[in-house]
Amino acid sequence: MPRSIHLDLPDDQADALDRVAAILHKNPHEAGALLIGEALRHEQFPHVEFRDSAVGRQACVVGSSLAVWEVVMVAESHGMDPAQTASHLRWPLSRVETVLAYARAYPEEIARALAQNRAVTPEDVRRLLPDARWV
Repeated sequence: MPRSIHLDLPDDQADALDRVAAILHKNPHEAGALLIGEALRHEQFPHVEFRDSAVGRQACVVGSSLAVWEVVMVAESHGMDPAQTASHLRWPLSRVETVLAYARAYPEEIARALAQNRAVTPEDVRRLLPDARWV
């Protein structure tokens, strides 16, 4: 059950929260809860951060352009072996282990992102990228 917590923010932080809330199309309470939740996840999984994308906010790998679900796709092609995945990505093993631990902690989030990606058809890609050349 959600708990209500009162926070006193300095004016500059409250203003920043208002701006973020507007960008996210949320009220400041919802945006604050979202940002605190993401910060707590980042604290537990330091190689994971949250970014806005075309499909909304998603867990991404710090210092890379990959979302967590994309790393999971690579790992799946390597039998979910962290060492092989790290070798393929040329990343430290600890980075991959943290990302895969995040995926195990939030399986519904990752499964939803994988399903959305797998649902994209060639026709969707052609519509979104009409000038793309197919080889």
